[in-house]
Amino acid sequence: MKLFRQTFGEGDPLIVIHGLLGASGNWQTLAKNRFGLLFKTISVDLRNHGKSPHAESGSYAEMSEDLLELMDDEGINRAHMLGHSMGGKLAMHFALHYPERVDKLIIADIAPRGYPRSHDYIFEAFHSVDLKNITARSEVEEVMSRSIKNAGVLQFLLKNLTRRGQEFTWGMNLEAIERNYEKLLAEIKGWESFDGDTLFVRGENSNYVLDSDIPSIKALFPFSTLETIPNAGHWLHAEAPDEFSDICLKFLR
Repeated sequence: MKLFRQTFGEGDPLIVIHGLLGASGNWQTLAKNRFGLLFKTISVDLRNHGKSPHAESGSYAEMSEDLLELMDDEGINRAHMLGHSMGGKLAMHFALHYPERVDKLIIADIAPRGYPRSHDYIFEAFHSVDLKNITARSEVEEVMSRSIKNAGVLQFLLKNLTRRGQEFTWGMNLEAIERNYEKLLAEIKGWESFDGDTLFVRGENSNYVLDSDIPSIKALFPFSTLETIPNAGHWLHAEAPDEFSDICLKFLR
């Protein structure tokens, strides 16, 4: 599958992978103004997200094949990889299955373990909007705000709203994402460990990466280190962009 991508800068390649219901645009500021100053930074839209094609299925194995196709199209033999949340799980899966294509690996606020369902209220918020009778973006925001109280999360989700002519629509393939949701929550496994340099970065106020996750992280990524950003939550790259990018660039250099 030919993934949509945005490319900034020159140098060694760095592939940036967004999380669930995100897109490459979420990373544009950091990709352009920080990472792109030192690396050829490629921020992708995963299948069923952003401007990339839609498909019925969306497993980590299939998304890894999409990334392989992107690298081949770009003439990239090896690349650094940075993935956040679901994108971090994908980056882990890719590194464990195609270690020869990965240089350094950065995983932002996610562990390889399986996670419980936690996005059902978000899916319900999307379904609560009758797009056929919407005439303004503010109407969508008002409806979704009834169930999504966090203003930052709401604005992030509203980035999926697009307008085609006089009609509003969701840019992502919501049905496929929901259908494959359990697969995306599942544990990441590997027959062998990834022996490349790996950095896990977590937010102090997030519960996605716990101290109890460290043994399983070390089992799969024995040459990994863990950094914690104070006063940051799960969206650490948006809440603490300077601290996050400083930590990543120090590791990559």
